[in-house]
Amino acid sequence: MKPALRQQLDRYADRLAELDSLLADPAVMKDGAAFRALSREHVEVAGLIERSRRYAQRESDLAAARELAADPEMAEMAAEEIASAEAELERLEAELQRLMLPRDPDDGRNAFIEIRAGTGGDESALFAGDLLRMYTRYAERQGWKLELMNASESDLGGYKEAVLRIEGDGVFGKLKYESGGHRVQRVPVTETQGRIHTSACTVAVLSEPDEAAEITLNPAELRIDTFRASGAGGQHVNKTDSAVRVTHLPTGLVAECQDDRSQHRNKAKALAVLAARLRDRERNERLAKEAATRKSLIGSGDRSDRIRTYNFPQGRVTDHRINLTLYQLGAVLDGELEPLIDGLLAAREAELLAQMEIGDR
Repeated sequence: MKPALRQQLDRYADRLAELDSLLADPAVMKDGAAFRALSREHVEVAGLIERSRRYAQRESDLAAARELAADPEMAEMAAEEIASAEAELERLEAELQRLMLPRDPDDGRNAFIEIRAGTGGDESALFAGDLLRMYTRYAERQGWKLELMNASESDLGGYKEAVLRIEGDGVFGKLKYESGGHRVQRVPVTETQGRIHTSACTVAVLSEPDEAAEITLNPAELRIDTFRASGAGGQHVNKTDSAVRVTHLPTGLVAECQDDRSQHRNKAKALAVLAARLRDRERNERLAKEAATRKSLIGSGDRSDRIRTYNFPQGRVTDHRINLTLYQLGAVLDGELEPLIDGLLAAREAELLAQMEIGDR
């Protein structure tokens, strides 16, 4: 094991002792949010230290086996133990490296997914509906909770815009690389001559701020409008202006919600979405500065990036960032996103490991 890795493990051992002390502190135990955050970190660090101890044990086993190898009567058994220990040490070192990779502090958060129809008119809106169904099915497969915050339906049954809130463990970490331009190639239902058209939607995945959010909304900077809900989801409010639109005047960012009978609850939901958008704006500005010195393998996450193409005539999905093509279009649109998401996460992990290798030289 490289000396730099051993030094990091020593620091993690110190941190585990510190976490044990903090979690036993009555003041911390009374602070629910702090206690949960520290408990999550404790689980991660304890898992890492457990592997570190196993690594040390197998190093000791390897040294003992090498000593035994000098005895002709024990040589065969020693050779088996040497091979076993070396293989496990290699695996454990790779695991330890992955566990010590830099973590995005937002990865464990809930997320909002915003889907907007782009070029392609009605066909783009229909594709937005396909994407909404795809993410809904994927979230259900993960056991996550879903809430449709806002939806603006198109004439043919698709969506001009839809905002979905997803709650669960590690939602943002799994979905953050879905941000970008999604392109579809197929024969639209409105096409009479069977020609293939290309349409596009944009997807934005935003991490949900904590209740004690870093973003504080100043009431003086907000314009709040109420209006009558529209579309199938708004039929129950035909006589009341329960839908709410909130505009952040300094930035021009807008969020609205119309899915609840209560104007008060719609306002609270719209403010939550607006806070997430403002936080995402700050996050993107920070990432843009980091990207000025190096370009990420996964891409910038910019909404204008063409990240994926869904080709119906060929039944394939291609993620352009990692050059991954799957001939499983139906399964993907039915929520089987694991091969794509796992591929993106693995590519990002490989990039970080490569950076770690360079830093150790």
